[in-house]
Amino acid sequence: MASFGKTSFSHASYASFRPSYPQHLYAIVLGFHKGPRRLLVDLGTGHGLICRSLASVFEKVVGTDPSEGMIKQAKTATTEDEYPNIDFVRASAESLPFIKDESVDMAVAGQAAHWFDYPKLFKEMRRIIRPGGTLAFWGYTDHVFRDYPKASRLLHETAYGMSKDLLGPYWQQPGRSIVQNFLRDIKPPLGEWEVERGEYDPNLLGPQSKQGRFVMERRMSVVATMEYMRTWSSYHGWKETHPDKRARSAGGEGDVVDALFEQIREAEPDWQGQENWQDKEVDIEWGTALVLARKKQ
Repeated sequence: MASFGKTSFSHASYASFRPSYPQHLYAIVLGFHKGPRRLLVDLGTGHGLICRSLASVFEKVVGTDPSEGMIKQAKTATTEDEYPNIDFVRASAESLPFIKDESVDMAVAGQAAHWFDYPKLFKEMRRIIRPGGTLAFWGYTDHVFRDYPKASRLLHETAYGMSKDLLGPYWQQPGRSIVQNFLRDIKPPLGEWEVERGEYDPNLLGPQSKQGRFVMERRMSVVATMEYMRTWSSYHGWKETHPDKRARSAGGEGDVVDALFEQIREAEPDWQGQENWQDKEVDIEWGTALVLARKKQ
């Protein structure tokens, strides 16, 4: 079971600190799509970000998620007055019996497709998406600090080091490996779908190279990047194993994220000697992947 479905997971923090998607991503997806825009289904909707972003270009939008907490967060963030054409339903992506056959123009999943059971998923997508309709999956890997390579290296060591005191043992697999591999393991059956792919890896191409179809970047305070890390499923697993180690921001003596950022502060000269160093703003980039598929006629 994904950490997001557990009652102890903070769905509000997830909504507050997870990155949003740039408008050029939606432009790429909509540019790929052909035909009517009557019904959009967002799989693994989370707090409903994609539904709200695309509500103005589809007649009807349905967001689904297996987590009751996420559905509640999505409904809280999506007022009926502002978004009368959006519905949220608790459901898994692999079973959508309330959706009619070949009635969906587009199905999407943002930072969720790595959780799916692909044989069951593609069978259900084949059923619900109309001929010529679109399937669009995208996701993002770990962030890098654009101007601070030592910070990026230390973050990676904490994220994937296999000591029980680091985050590596607590990633749920194979989901995390699928994300880290830029969704290449997600393979819509070629006999049924026309497929295009795109990816951007700032670790290989260099930060700010912009040599990808889909680039995510954001200027954030250091404290916001710390709270973002605390939305990771691996952090939730770590916290369950270390219940006595609480974040300083929550009144504790420090957790794995606090320890990481103390290391970064020692390694990066620009972070030293500043009393309010957590208020410092830094430029962040994420590696990104995009899978676009069109159902064959």
